[in-house]
Amino acid sequence: MPTLQDIVGAIESFAHPGLQESWDNTGWQLTPTTPAATECTGVLVCLDVTPERVDEAAASGCNLIVSHHPLIFRGLKSITGATPSERTVLSAIGRGIAVYSSHTALDSASLGVSHELGRLLGLTSMEVLSQGREPGTGLGVLGRFPLPMERAEFIARVKEVYGSPVVRVTGGPDGVTAISRVALCSGSGGEFITLARTLGAEAYITSDVRYHDFLDYGRDLLIVDTGHYESEKCTKSIFSRIISEKFPNFAVRMSQSEQNPVAYV
Repeated sequence: MPTLQDIVGAIESFAHPGLQESWDNTGWQLTPTTPAATECTGVLVCLDVTPERVDEAAASGCNLIVSHHPLIFRGLKSITGATPSERTVLSAIGRGIAVYSSHTALDSASLGVSHELGRLLGLTSMEVLSQGREPGTGLGVLGRFPLPMERAEFIARVKEVYGSPVVRVTGGPDGVTAISRVALCSGSGGEFITLARTLGAEAYITSDVRYHDFLDYGRDLLIVDTGHYESEKCTKSIFSRIISEKFPNFAVRMSQSEQNPVAYV
């Protein structure tokens, strides 16, 4: 039976915390005093740690939750149960469940979140969009389709791969009807729109794009906003694959109850 630290060690071998952005909080969020000696009874992987995820982990016999978004991000001045984060912390501690999060470290890993999305889309010759601290690491990717894809077909492909029922899009450059070179960034990647265009992308996929970015750059390239949850839910598959490859007979559970907090109506 692997220990809590064994499981986290596998994740950190793939995406070590040194890759995270300076403002981030990748790493242990809650842990017993001896994670290296505590056996892991099961792992629940999710995007966000909430009281419901703690309930799901407990019901599944998991004493470790691995999430993409940090449980503790802005810091807690008290733990009284007044906020969802505080209630989650209290519930996890009370049930003996440890929590580890890999956020921008997983984003920046050489085969991280954006690379996974590019692979699912069918992009080839992928390279890092915004270079990180180490060669081959960084945020976003830039790649191309083996054959150009018509605009409508491209948008449909993005919706299918991301599992997004709707997307926000711009018109794109006049006269460009087929898409070959594509940049993307998981999560909120609006800051890289101009970089994507400078590097020759005809389309850029990300989430949380601001109105004025659509206005200012929507004629330079086709911008596709998928929604934040849709652009990062594949992290559950990445975590599951990392752990299962290292410990093939170990129980890894992808959260079944987690849903997008944003409804499309």
